[in-house]
Amino acid sequence: MDLLNTLVDKGLRRELPTREEALAVLATSDDELLDVVAAAGKVRRRWFGRRVKLNYLVNLKSGLCPEDCSYCSQRLGSSTGILKYTWLKPEQASQAAAAGLAGGAKRVCLVASGRGPTDRDVDRVAGTIKAIKEQNEGVEVCACLGLLSDGQAERLREAGADAYNHNLNTSESTYGDITTTHTYADRVDTVNKAHAAGLSACSGLIAGMGESDEDLVDVVYSLRELDPDSVPVNFLIPVEGTPLAKEWNLTPQRCLRILAMVRFVCPDVEVRIAGGREVHLRTMQPLALHLANSIFLGDYLTTEGQAGKADLEMIADAGFEVEGAGEVTLPEHRVTAGGGCGSHEGGGCGSHEGGGCASEAAESAGCGSHAGGGVCGTAASAPAVGEPRTDLVAVRRRGAGTDLAPNA
Repeated sequence: MDLLNTLVDKGLRRELPTREEALAVLATSDDELLDVVAAAGKVRRRWFGRRVKLNYLVNLKSGLCPEDCSYCSQRLGSSTGILKYTWLKPEQASQAAAAGLAGGAKRVCLVASGRGPTDRDVDRVAGTIKAIKEQNEGVEVCACLGLLSDGQAERLREAGADAYNHNLNTSESTYGDITTTHTYADRVDTVNKAHAAGLSACSGLIAGMGESDEDLVDVVYSLRELDPDSVPVNFLIPVEGTPLAKEWNLTPQRCLRILAMVRFVCPDVEVRIAGGREVHLRTMQPLALHLANSIFLGDYLTTEGQAGKADLEMIADAGFEVEGAGEVTLPEHRVTAGGGCGSHEGGGCGSHEGGGCASEAAESAGCGSHAGGGVCGTAASAPAVGEPRTDLVAVRRRGAGTDLAPNA
């Protein structure tokens, strides 16, 4: 296919595809899907080999959010039944982080619900970062605390944070349909603040909220312009009790085309499969590893993920390898360009231990990972094509904020 040959050539040269080419990827047929995956896989392997970077989420403060993001189980007035708790103590967060690192994660992402941190909150997170780094040598820490005020990114950097996550989520033209309590421009401003402070910027999107192909291309091109080091791709988990609970718009094939499009537009950037891979990619997850070079290990913010052991087995069985602690994630030209991920000694995304935050939409569960979620090998009737897989969504009841061991 001429389109795919052109996109591979551009990806190997780090040349931006045209919008028409990006839209054409999303419009390919299921019969062409393996060709699309193979083409994008060539670009992925050129810049990242067969390495898969593992990242681990710690939800420092769950629920209790004043914002009205339609996709989020922690939103204002949520009736989702998620865990709700205020700030974890530094030693609790460090203990939670250690579980993910023991499972092979390179970066810990510290997430807190809310519009944005107060200066006291920044101090609190600074203490948590210190505790984690004291007990886990070389660990990379990403903070995800919402909208930043002037000077806060610099303070997080001074406290030892390596990266900051704040997702654009959707296109500027449709952002007001998803959230009304802050703006798309507010999000862009926070990503720019992280960049300016010398933090590695992590910013991505949520697919499956009813957006058009044009919206998906718009947000990915906006991300390319912002030039984050890592781009998490979330697939909406329609959690009961949220306004988007009935939005089951994704198929495994659609998810793969979206990931391929992101890889072509952002060829040398860490593309991370974030929330929703278990729910929407399902048994096609191994194919997605040919497109993305990074995933989250274990559970998400408020929902359960695939068992950590299953993640590791999937990576090995697909012919990939977990990225080691001493390996640099990003290609050398990004590391040495200055100001970017891994470009400063002892810090930066992927420079020693790394990953990034999923959005509040990072809600998912996988085979056998929770009661009632379907244990591998048990007899069950096959779901109808396109049928919502509500059986794969389970609220997290373990790990941070509980007395139960985390999934890592």
